[in-house]
Amino acid sequence: MDDYEQFISRVKDIHKIGALQGHLGWDQETIMPPNGAQSRGEILSWLAKEQHERTTDPIIGELVEKLSKDESLNQDQRANVKEMKRRYEKASKLPSEFVAEFAKTKSEALLAWQQARSESNFEMFRPTLQKLIDMTKQKIGFYGIETTPYDVLLDEFEVGMTVEDYDPLFDGLKQRLVPLLQKIMNAKETNPDPILPEQMTFSIEGQTEFCTKVSNAMGFDFEGGRMDISTHPFSAGLWPGDTRFTTRFDEKDPFSCLYAVMHETGHALYEQGLSREHSFTPRGDAVSLGVHESQSRFWENQIGRTPAFWHVTLPWFKEQFPDSPDWTPEDLNKIANSVTPGFIRVEADEITYNLHVMLRYEIEKQIFNEDLPVDDLPKLWNSMFEEWFGLEVPNDTKGCLQDIHWSMGAFGYFPTYTLGNLYASQLLHAMSNELGDIDTIIKSGDWSSLLDWLGPRIHQEGSKWTPSELIENATGMPPSPEPFLNYVEEKYSKLYNLD
Repeated sequence: MDDYEQFISRVKDIHKIGALQGHLGWDQETIMPPNGAQSRGEILSWLAKEQHERTTDPIIGELVEKLSKDESLNQDQRANVKEMKRRYEKASKLPSEFVAEFAKTKSEALLAWQQARSESNFEMFRPTLQKLIDMTKQKIGFYGIETTPYDVLLDEFEVGMTVEDYDPLFDGLKQRLVPLLQKIMNAKETNPDPILPEQMTFSIEGQTEFCTKVSNAMGFDFEGGRMDISTHPFSAGLWPGDTRFTTRFDEKDPFSCLYAVMHETGHALYEQGLSREHSFTPRGDAVSLGVHESQSRFWENQIGRTPAFWHVTLPWFKEQFPDSPDWTPEDLNKIANSVTPGFIRVEADEITYNLHVMLRYEIEKQIFNEDLPVDDLPKLWNSMFEEWFGLEVPNDTKGCLQDIHWSMGAFGYFPTYTLGNLYASQLLHAMSNELGDIDTIIKSGDWSSLLDWLGPRIHQEGSKWTPSELIENATGMPPSPEPFLNYVEEKYSKLYNLD
């Protein structure tokens, strides 16, 4: 066995442990009985330690060092070596016992968050959140701080991105989005949006049938995946041939489930489209959270929030909800795109969504760069939300407990949602240049050409390139916020007849 064969054999074993962790994590969030939490935490802790020790095995270090200088490797092999070298160097800074304890704490935190969220009681989550934040600060210390503590966390989800990158990006977006929001709100005073009838309910069974049909039309292979229910929607590519996503239901608002399903199906299509040839290797992984979010936001917004989409799906909707008003595709599109400041990020419109992301980003900066006390978190959240959105947060469930991310220790994740919005618009622009009018394709009801375009440019490329290289290769230009800003300004100016 030569050096690369020995290396890739070990790498695949490490990835298979990660797949087991993913499967147990999915189970924990969907069907695990509450009494299984303690044992599940111990198992996940053991798996995390085992994976860490295999990743930091000195033999891995020797192999990546040797293979980094091997000029005979092809591009795919070099991608595997480069990424494993990065992971080896980072993981080697963390003690195995810390990794095990952190995994156990995250498992405990998930259950605490679920209970606290259901009862809208931050105090029920505060002790485990405090422990997670303390341990995350320990982790930052192990890694070492080159610029700011928060930069260490941001780099975990989009390699190379820092506060120095995000601050001007978010400032630039706010300068264009806030005036646009104000124009829309002024327009709504004389021409309010249509709304769902208050007295009407939409059965969970009907929503399930409708959303399953939409997911199937998007190209999701239900022979290689499934849809379930969870507190917070998510997607998990467990291993080749098994990709799962979840949603949640509100009988008064079918759009909540629909766009959660379209969002998570977008993630799942990325996972199902990854190269089988490179399974269980870094080359076969999704390249970043920002790119992953681009796939979910593309399907959710650029495809799902259009009149063309409703032209196709309105008959499906009426089939499940025959008592609904005599809506046109344009009516449903206006409801789906209604710009209304609200409490819940995952249900936000395209104009206010990034403001939700920025709020979380600013709070996380204060937690890790300014040592914001955990006790002050709900108060800060509520005061910032009222200042930014003009709304008084009524309870913790609609405030700082709404997202799952902090219970996962995923501090630094939120900014990737905005990157996803930017990448998605840039991909849409490039796609339309090659395929022609996208609305015409959507209206045809055959969306396979959209998935076929994304496949070789994004999905099958895995982690062969860096995120910025991948986007530039796919679109012909480096990542830029301009396509997104042009997209929302054009779209919402038409929707609200703005000057």
